[in-house]
Amino acid sequence: MDSFSDLTPHRFLPALEAAIGTELTALARPFRSYINRVYEVQAEDGTPYIAKFYRPGRWSPGALQDEHDFLADCAEIDIPVVCPISLQNGRTLAHLGRISFAVFPKKAGRRFDIEDEESWRRVGVLLGRLHNAGQKRPAPERQVLLPGTTTAAYARYLAAEAVTPTYRDTYRDICDRIIDALAPRFEDLEMIRIHGDFHAGNILNRPDDGLMVIDFDDMMNGVPVQDFWLLLPDRYPASDRFLQLLLSGYRRFRDADHRWAFLIEGLRAMRMIYFTAWCAMQRADARFQAEYPDWGGDRFWAQEIGDLRAQYAFMMAALSP
Repeated sequence: MDSFSDLTPHRFLPALEAAIGTELTALARPFRSYINRVYEVQAEDGTPYIAKFYRPGRWSPGALQDEHDFLADCAEIDIPVVCPISLQNGRTLAHLGRISFAVFPKKAGRRFDIEDEESWRRVGVLLGRLHNAGQKRPAPERQVLLPGTTTAAYARYLAAEAVTPTYRDTYRDICDRIIDALAPRFEDLEMIRIHGDFHAGNILNRPDDGLMVIDFDDMMNGVPVQDFWLLLPDRYPASDRFLQLLLSGYRRFRDADHRWAFLIEGLRAMRMIYFTAWCAMQRADARFQAEYPDWGGDRFWAQEIGDLRAQYAFMMAALSP
């Protein structure tokens, strides 16, 4: 099996039964997920499971194992996460043709609303504990978030494969300016395993367990502050009060580098380039074309360049306190 178009219940349910070692009912309830395919299935005894089929070609088996190892290291120090179950092959990962998959217990929770000072500190504590798990070992097959390598590669790809000829040189120029300004700031900074997409939607509140972190799909090696800025309600330094509340909880468990704050707007610029590259990689997908019919024309790239120029100005102001 090479693609999701072949992934139907009558084909994946037998594979799941063999992997789990138990008979399943006919239930195959799909969850909304663009990147992967996720289904709730049910054992004959009523036990629910979540089956996650990873998009072919996106991550290597080793990179998926890096994700599972990070989850295991979090669970080892009692951070509430959802770890994949051990399968009949003795591992947490199995394959159906070219499609890798894992099976998770079903755990529900309510989105945690960060509303007051104590809730900001509470999330900071969670991040401190998460990063203690992250520093335990590297993720060798996950990307290292650096402007001079990761972001530069995305920018090169876009200039070569996606930007229209009218705007190619202009787009390359603003990306180069962003990367050249940021690259020296990342020298000698701590790089650990991080969540990579740590926004409020990925924090659930479970009354019996506390705050649970979900969706480690985009985990990577990077500067810890990458896991802070997506939570903030405004740009830096306008959001400094909320950053300091996060840090006050964070420092109960690990140290924080005073230079992190100045990288926030640079990391935002890097994410803008990454997201555009991600869209470019999906642009042949029918679902993407239906949702973004105007993506990729001259008007799009003119707007994208304008947004990056504006972000460059915010970034430079933040880098020069």
